[in-house]
Amino acid sequence: MNAEQREQAEREQARRVLPPAAYSDPAPGRTEARRRHLLSEIDRQTRARSSRSALRPRRRMVLGAAVAAGATVVVLSLGSGTTGAPNVPPASAASVQVLERAALAASATSQTKVLDGQYVYVKTVGHTSVLSENKAGQMELLREDEGMEQWTSVDGSERTLQRKAGKDKLLPGPANLNSPTYKFLAALPTDPHALLKLIRDDAEKNHGAGSGSTTGPDQEAFVTIGDLLRNGVTPPATTAALYRAAALIPGVDIAPDAVDAAGRRGVAVARVHDGERTEWIFDTSTDRLLGECTVLLKDSVWGKAGTVVTSVALISSGVVAEAGQTP
Repeated sequence: MNAEQREQAEREQARRVLPPAAYSDPAPGRTEARRRHLLSEIDRQTRARSSRSALRPRRRMVLGAAVAAGATVVVLSLGSGTTGAPNVPPASAASVQVLERAALAASATSQTKVLDGQYVYVKTVGHTSVLSENKAGQMELLREDEGMEQWTSVDGSERTLQRKAGKDKLLPGPANLNSPTYKFLAALPTDPHALLKLIRDDAEKNHGAGSGSTTGPDQEAFVTIGDLLRNGVTPPATTAALYRAAALIPGVDIAPDAVDAAGRRGVAVARVHDGERTEWIFDTSTDRLLGECTVLLKDSVWGKAGTVVTSVALISSGVVAEAGQTP
């Protein structure tokens, strides 16, 4: 099957999975232009970043869990493979279509009035996986609740308040790609190519050669964009640009039937790395992001193939006057 036939097959798959679009398809040549750009980006050498958005559940290994006060916690990266392979294909036509629809839906959203001094609120539910050493010295795989509420200062003038399991914690600043404020997001480029370049350059500067990270630039870009998309209220133009930047990343595809942490079904834009599939789950009727999960594609220490090792669902978001309030 040649490239043209493969693309046609992918488009047919997308038509079967998705209902008719409420928005027009990308202009002729737009998808091809993005693909040409991403091919030039594949050879860019960046390294992974170790920190993650506060909303992102992370798997952990807990050593000596039976020792009440002296347990050592090591946060493990979600992947342990080599850097991005040079022969990864461009994002599939089906995934580009889903992402473009999400971008168009975001662009059609009314701009929320946001003022300095206010807070962006987001509520999530979900879980992560924890490996814990029991009294017998054996490792047990446990599921840990990752549901939380979070209030982030719009202008970064106050620290972020995170509430988890009834306990409050203040998170450190300043605003950056790993911990963005609304004002930070509003200042990001809205051209997808420029936005992807900024994300890649950040990974290179902070986690380049010698960092010890092995995730690879393409997976890191995908993870970073996913983190930014889950931060609650984001300027519509920024959200649309993030989706279109994701369409430039090689290896992106779809998972036709996905379920978020709240049990809602949808279609997922996904990327596979080191035997794990990271999925962004979208509502097929509104094209809006529901949540994200990571699924094992092969047996590992974290479980059998098919295990959902991390999952987070967006439940509520909005803008409030004070930390602790809800919309």
